[in-house]
Parts: sequence; C-alpha cells; structure tokens
Amino acid sequence: MDSLISTLAIWALPVVLAITLHEAAHGYVARHFGDPTAHLAGRITLNPLRHIDPVGTILVPAGILALSSLAGGGGILFGWAKPVPVNFSRLRNPKSDMLWVAAAGPFVNFVMALGWALLFRIGATSEPGAYTLPVLEMADAGIRINAVLMALNLLPIPPLDGGRIAVSLLPDRLAWQYARLEPYGFPILLVLLFTGVLGTLLWPLLTGFRYLLSLVFGF
Repeated sequence: MDSLISTLAIWALPVVLAITLHEAAHGYVARHFGDPTAHLAGRITLNPLRHIDPVGTILVPAGILALSSLAGGGGILFGWAKPVPVNFSRLRNPKSDMLWVAAAGPFVNFVMALGWALLFRIGATSEPGAYTLPVLEMADAGIRINAVLMALNLLPIPPLDGGRIAVSLLPDRLAWQYARLEPYGFPILLVLLFTGVLGTLLWPLLTGFRYLLSLVFGF
C-alpha cells in the first residue's frame, strides 16, 4: 500500500500537467486562428480543474499505476482530459488551420518532456539530498507520460491529433473520406491497446525519444 501511495504521489503532478496543458494548448491555438469557442467556455486556462475528466484524468491513470505497481512495473500509462471544444468551421482557414490546432497538444507535450528532462539532469548532477530521489522519479514520470501522450496522439487515427493532421494534409476528397473514420477511432484504439499492437507501435518511438533526450541532456 505504501508503495502504491508513493507511486501515485510521484505521478500525480506530471499526469495532470501533461493531460490538461495538452488540451489548453488546443484551445489557445484555435483562438489564435479565429475560433473563440474554448475561450468562451473558460478552457484556455492553466487551472487543471477546468480540464480534468474523472475517468480519463484520474481513474484510468490511477488504475494503470495500481496494476503496474502490483505487477512490478511495465505497461504504458496514458489518460485523457475533457476535450477542448473547437469549432473548426470558425477557423479562418478551416482545413489548413486544423493542422496547427491539432499539433498544438503534442507540441506542448514535447516541450514539457524537455522541461522534465532538464529537471532530471539538474537532479542527477546535484549533491544528493532528502528530495533527490523523489525529484528524479517525478522528472522521469514527466518524461514518460509526455512522451506517451505525444506519440499516442500523433497516431494517424481520427479523432486523435495525428488523424486531424492527416485530414488537414490530404486532398479534399480523401480528407473527407478519411474524416469519416472518426466515430470508429476510439474503438480502433481500444482494439490496438488490448491486442498489444499499440504497445508494439509505441515502444520503438518512446525508446528512441528517450535515447535522444539522454544524448541531449547527458543522463
């Protein structure tokens, strides 16, 4: 039990920041390109309470961490927040601007991964103290959750961000046909998850990203 509580305490801040700032970024960029929907709904904010989904932000990550703790580690931690409302028809150039709105979330996860990697580097090179290990573990958790959310959301499956990016880049006729997959995107993702295909797709990307961070920050 103590181990589980410690694990949850270490992961809580990185998970909440990674998920909620990802969503806020979508709203901010949408407003920049002409859609104020998220702004009017009060969703362009750093307040995590405005973005938390009880299931996706709390129960699912906590459940995965609990199972992982009992099993001795392993598995991919992920979750989601309440989607930020975006009315793509209100963007100045809906099809092309969709790319930037969709890419904003993974980009923010990329930036946060760099920030956590810098904190890990600082912690690893500082003189050992009472908080050194917790800081290193939290920084490692921040790298991992942001890497997962970045890679997962870039998969070209609507309505994931990668799917919307693909729709933005495809010719109009193909884009319209591809966008019709959106109602089936979440079931497809669940099938990939429970069959192990998702892990097979993501692990090389996550391993490569972690290796690049280690080269850049020297840990």
